[in-house]
Amino acid sequence: MAPESPQRLSATAWGLLLLLGLIWGGSFFFARVAVLEVPPFTLVFLRLSIAALALHIYLHGRRDLYRTLRFHWRAFAIMGLLNNALPHTLIFFGQTEIGAGLASILNATTPIWTVIIANRLTTDERLTGAKLAGCAIGLAGTAVLIGPALSSAAHAPLWALILPVAAAISYGFAGTFGKRFRGIPAPVTATGQLTASSLMMLPVALVMDQSWSLPIPSTAAILAILGLALLSTAFGYLLYFRILTLAGATNASLVTLLVPPSAIVLGALFLSERLTWTDMAGMALIALGLVVLDGRLFRRLSPAAAR
Repeated sequence: MAPESPQRLSATAWGLLLLLGLIWGGSFFFARVAVLEVPPFTLVFLRLSIAALALHIYLHGRRDLYRTLRFHWRAFAIMGLLNNALPHTLIFFGQTEIGAGLASILNATTPIWTVIIANRLTTDERLTGAKLAGCAIGLAGTAVLIGPALSSAAHAPLWALILPVAAAISYGFAGTFGKRFRGIPAPVTATGQLTASSLMMLPVALVMDQSWSLPIPSTAAILAILGLALLSTAFGYLLYFRILTLAGATNASLVTLLVPPSAIVLGALFLSERLTWTDMAGMALIALGLVVLDGRLFRRLSPAAAR
């Protein structure tokens, strides 16, 4: 049987994509619960180390895991910093002041920053008119979200709004750097970067948070940490790689549009979070920017596509 076209999403792929959107939206919900009791550096370490351990158990040495880790440890360290340690730390610090929904909206600018960064650092991904328009719209949405913090009427401090955007920029660099892992099985790449970032965060958490002296968190916080590590990180990676296999990278990137609604719904249901009209307007602009950036909707609506 011929493989399914990567430009079409099967019912299975759509189901997995919706599930991943819910799971990754849940990561902002879990983080908001846990960060109220566990300092950000320690929370990042726990998320990464538990997820890394889970993936090591899942792979249990298959796919030439340990030889690959030894051979590519420098690249895994850089990827772990850009894709795990740094952005997770920035998001968690931001979420000490802002809710799950708003953090997820700001972080949804990741594809926009990825396009801008790839245009500067690579030769095979140049800005087109559609990409430029999508980036402009998305950045306008970010400005709408951050703008109120410049006035005294802000509902959150400016630094807390900037941190998730900085995390999105870090993810953009990670996406560009990650091209060098194309020849390595995706679960091995995930395990490698999580292992490296866990080792990075261990001394940081010990020195900055003095983790050994922290009180034992509540049951809710412990469950949130496990949800972050096992569900949103370890299982989320495996699910994402499955979608990549079924539908390709472009279709898999659509999950970016599904994460904020999931985080907003979870925050509203369980954390009594409410977004302002500027938050919703900013989300709408970012979503429109991502749709323009993706381009497929407009290609399907064009007269040429109808013929």
